[in-house]
Amino acid sequence: MPAETAVTDSTTAAANAVTLTKGRAANEVSGLDALETAPQRDKGRLGLRIWASAWPKLLAIAIVVGIWEAAFLAEWKPAYVLPAPTEVFPQLWGLVTTADFWNGVRLTMIRAITGFSLAVAIGTVIGAAVSRFAPLRAAIGSLITGLQTMPSIMWFPLAILLFQLGEKAILFVVVIGAAPSVANGLISGIDYVPRTWLRVGQVMGMSGLAKYRHLILPASLPSFVSGLKQGWAFSWRSLMAGELLVMVPGAVSIGVRMQNARDLSDAGLVISYIMVVLVIGILIDQLFNFADNALRKRWGLTGN
Repeated sequence: MPAETAVTDSTTAAANAVTLTKGRAANEVSGLDALETAPQRDKGRLGLRIWASAWPKLLAIAIVVGIWEAAFLAEWKPAYVLPAPTEVFPQLWGLVTTADFWNGVRLTMIRAITGFSLAVAIGTVIGAAVSRFAPLRAAIGSLITGLQTMPSIMWFPLAILLFQLGEKAILFVVVIGAAPSVANGLISGIDYVPRTWLRVGQVMGMSGLAKYRHLILPASLPSFVSGLKQGWAFSWRSLMAGELLVMVPGAVSIGVRMQNARDLSDAGLVISYIMVVLVIGILIDQLFNFADNALRKRWGLTGN
């Protein structure tokens, strides 16, 4: 009996040791995964972080306004062509407090979001197809890059011939200006997926759509977000050009209001709308930066 008891105790101790080792290994792996995918957040005060992000932008604005004021004081151009900042900023404030202004902004943003959404859908499908089928890449891979480099204003004569002076003409140029950037971003992201990950996915039995959904597309997200950001820049520029060139009856957008201000030789109002377009572009860019930073933190690509 003592011998049997000793054997039993030894077996129990060995089992406990194995369980403890497995638990430690699991904790270590879990800790490594957490370290890789979710780095510690900066525990500094929120105000200091906001100030650290804001002061370079404020400094850049101050420099631009200073150069503008210096050009006005030097009488580089007549005051009716280049008014002083002290004249334009009150005019801008009066502009943004009117309902008509926000109706124009709403119309412009509806066009921007609609065109960009269509560009993302089309660009994603094309990018996924080109990256998957080698003959398709050989056929249209260079064409996509060529379309991306074309100035958007070159498409407006064709768009007007196809759709006349209407919303479809503007959306056509926005989509064809942004979709190639989205497609190229996805293609680049897929091309740079590590081969080791693909082999691991193959070993795990991934194939077809499941392979793209669970492995390739998540791994290509950082490059895809960069493509989306670039695509938005192209779509926004195309939209502004379209609103200046294609006057849709009854649609008083930002571009139409800016063109009317130019026709009236109101330089202060023209500059005000330029600043409005610039601010909207900066705000959208910050949204893309937020998404990019979130992805980098998720994959452990940023420091503490």
